[in-house]
Amino acid sequence: MSTNSIKLLAGNSHPELAELLSRRLGIPLSKVGVYQYSNTETSVTIGESIRDEDVYIIQTGIGAQEVNDFLMELLILIHACKTASVRRITAVIPNFPYARQDKKDKSRAPITAKLIAKMLETAGCDHVITMDLHASQIQGFFHIPVDNLYAEPSVLNYIRTKTDLKNTILVSPDAGGAKRVASLADKLDLNFALIHKERQKANEVSRMVLVGDVQGKSCLLIDDMADTCGTLVKACDTLLEHGAKEVIAIVTHGIFSGSAREKLANSKLSKIVCTNTVPVDIDLPIVDQVDISPTLAEAIKRLHNGESVSYLFTHAPPA
Repeated sequence: MSTNSIKLLAGNSHPELAELLSRRLGIPLSKVGVYQYSNTETSVTIGESIRDEDVYIIQTGIGAQEVNDFLMELLILIHACKTASVRRITAVIPNFPYARQDKKDKSRAPITAKLIAKMLETAGCDHVITMDLHASQIQGFFHIPVDNLYAEPSVLNYIRTKTDLKNTILVSPDAGGAKRVASLADKLDLNFALIHKERQKANEVSRMVLVGDVQGKSCLLIDDMADTCGTLVKACDTLLEHGAKEVIAIVTHGIFSGSAREKLANSKLSKIVCTNTVPVDIDLPIVDQVDISPTLAEAIKRLHNGESVSYLFTHAPPA
């Protein structure tokens, strides 16, 4: 790969992932200072020339209060690059912030994911690389190219090498994830089940109804993200009540906010597996991680060289 005219910049959201990408690409991270004044305003300083360079800014959406700070960091970094006369700005956002606010599902509800798209464009972003968007139609909120990569190839490798596929069934914790789980089940030649949430009354805790037979089987519970983990833990209990031998949860984005730590510590999950799209600071023995930096690095390499990234939709680069 030619490293001419390319710069890697990183915000403060996920320095570990930025270092992994830097090492994999063989390109040092550019000198960037991102600070907060005492009044919490964000200040950005780029410590080297980036004129006419192809710039990739690595910043992910995480945390509770931090997500807004990191979003502002990203916007200011993009604007700083734009005013420094770069050739192209690509935002590498493994976990897209506000992705769950993607539709007007009640009166006067904002479509905040579209607002984030417009903010990125207004700041000066030319291209976005993200992973496992909560809803694929978010790509339509942009007037710039968006590459939505998939963790599925890396997850498939993990399942094939780290789990025993004998007597195993895949499970979706809700109807919305059925398509994702069906795709994995086809590739692994496994059966799948899904859990349907029923509400008896408004504001009443939902009841989970299992569709499928999990008696005596190892269940792989597949979802795109684990935030407070309430759904995963409740789904695990439902599966065990129906005779499942064990339950392993596999998610792309391990956000683990609020009371997630306590819920996981007290849960009956055998293991919860997530990728490193966001930093995970939970040191529970049941938590395991899949490194997706090879996929992101390959996407950056291919985009810089003007090559297709569709190969990455079905293949995971070697670690």
